[in-house]
Amino acid sequence: MPVKSCNVLLVSPQFPAATFWNNKAVCKVGGARHSAIPLGLLTVAALLPAEWTCRLVDRNVSDVSDADFAWADLVMTGGMNVQRPDCLHLIAEAQRRGKPVVVGGPDVTSEPNFYAHADFVVIGEAEVIIQDFISAWETGRCRGTFAAEKFKIDITRTPVPRYDLLRRSDYLYFAVQFSRGCPFNCEFCDIIELYGRMPRVKTAAQMLGELEALYRHGYRGHVDFVDDNFIGNKKAVKAFLPELIAWQKSHGYPFFFSTEASVNLTDDDALLSLMREAGFFVIFVGIESPDDATLVAMRKKQNTRRSLTESIHKIYRAGMFVIAGFIVGFDTEKDGIADGMVECIEDADIAICTAGLLTALANTQLTARLKREGRLFPLTWQMRLFNEGGGDQCILGLNFETLRPRRDVLADYKSVIDRIYAPKAYFGRVARAARKLDCFWPPGKEVAGSTWRVAGLTAGDWAALFRLLKSVIAEQPLLVGYYVKTLLACYRSNPGALQAAGTMAAFYLHLGPFSRIVSKAMARQIAEIDSGRWRSPVTSSEEEMTGEEFLGQLKTVT
Repeated sequence: MPVKSCNVLLVSPQFPAATFWNNKAVCKVGGARHSAIPLGLLTVAALLPAEWTCRLVDRNVSDVSDADFAWADLVMTGGMNVQRPDCLHLIAEAQRRGKPVVVGGPDVTSEPNFYAHADFVVIGEAEVIIQDFISAWETGRCRGTFAAEKFKIDITRTPVPRYDLLRRSDYLYFAVQFSRGCPFNCEFCDIIELYGRMPRVKTAAQMLGELEALYRHGYRGHVDFVDDNFIGNKKAVKAFLPELIAWQKSHGYPFFFSTEASVNLTDDDALLSLMREAGFFVIFVGIESPDDATLVAMRKKQNTRRSLTESIHKIYRAGMFVIAGFIVGFDTEKDGIADGMVECIEDADIAICTAGLLTALANTQLTARLKREGRLFPLTWQMRLFNEGGGDQCILGLNFETLRPRRDVLADYKSVIDRIYAPKAYFGRVARAARKLDCFWPPGKEVAGSTWRVAGLTAGDWAALFRLLKSVIAEQPLLVGYYVKTLLACYRSNPGALQAAGTMAAFYLHLGPFSRIVSKAMARQIAEIDSGRWRSPVTSSEEEMTGEEFLGQLKTVT
């Protein structure tokens, strides 16, 4: 049967404004409108028949127009749990206009009950089951649910994402994916539930083909490897990196890379050296807690039996700065956790920290345990906070009955946020980290699209620095001195790290105001407890909620 033509509108749902990751101020400095591209939808677009015409609308960049809906035969959407409200609104709007909707992605896979009212539901990784959906659509079916076998998808069959659907200037950086899965077993993590503990990797030729596609597309600059643990399969990544290095050299180093990796990266000097030579400049590391007993209890033993400070400084000496994740709210925490966490952050000179409250995510081992113990809160509790302006684990977290007094946990978290994002502390860490960075710049090479560098910066970097100072003067005029002093200190002591220092400093345009939003939210929750208005919403009998019920509650809960 010949494949019919079809106009497919792929829509990436909006991230809430009050989230750590919705850093519009930083994007503005980089001349962009949003940070990360919707890589999942671009990959889905590449899996569709060549006869189908695709159009992408990212709601974080622009809205869906009447003309977009009128053009579409089919709407595809999906995303992460923080995008759920907008995703459900998109489904409702498309169906109101008579457009069938296909929904997939990690949130759908974790909690498909919220999306059962969509016309087609794709659960799990799409590479194999997308053909089942296409066949159903071609034969005229109007509804269907398609579920992939967990952890079995061969990602060496994944095609090059449809980067051609993007407008380059909209995004701060582009992205690729080398692996799925993580070998560790952290109790709170949903990655291992979504993708498994046996990291599956693409071939080196496959990855270089994706980079070549970006290069031919005219892109130069920052590329993020979105792997949840880039070094999860060390043997594979150590085989890939020499080929990546050779590709970078042959193309004049057009890209510099970021990724996420476990801290045991620092146990392997050869691996650090390869990542440095390949052009990696920033690593996200999940530290979570400075307390070994807590790390053991959460099953993150890879962070124990080591000096976290020395591990982070070793990454700096390899030319990469660190963004680190910290979590407050574990059962084993004791009084003084705030002091220990702040001390760890300060000693390790980690400027950018994703410090959040522990959140029991769907289908994790943590959630299963809390349900057994009768300690999990109903979804309506989180929705009330969402309506008050929250958006992620920084405000919507701690969705369970704590073992320590809840007020103490909230007060410790507020203390961490207030102290690490005080301007003097933040810029002090930027300056110290910049002094330690031994940045890698290949001599005589193009490097990210420029044939010249001054003080380690390309023409684009200098333009971004100008936009940074312009934004600071407009939005944080009382802090101009901190920015200028920090950048000048870096220029004098380690000019090669000036780009990294500028990046870390630019994040304060977002993190400064956002930290105050979080601090005020914590103050409100603490005041609710102090006034006696707090009542634990623990329930053991809450029924599953549908997507329509979720939207109804979202509109009415106050």
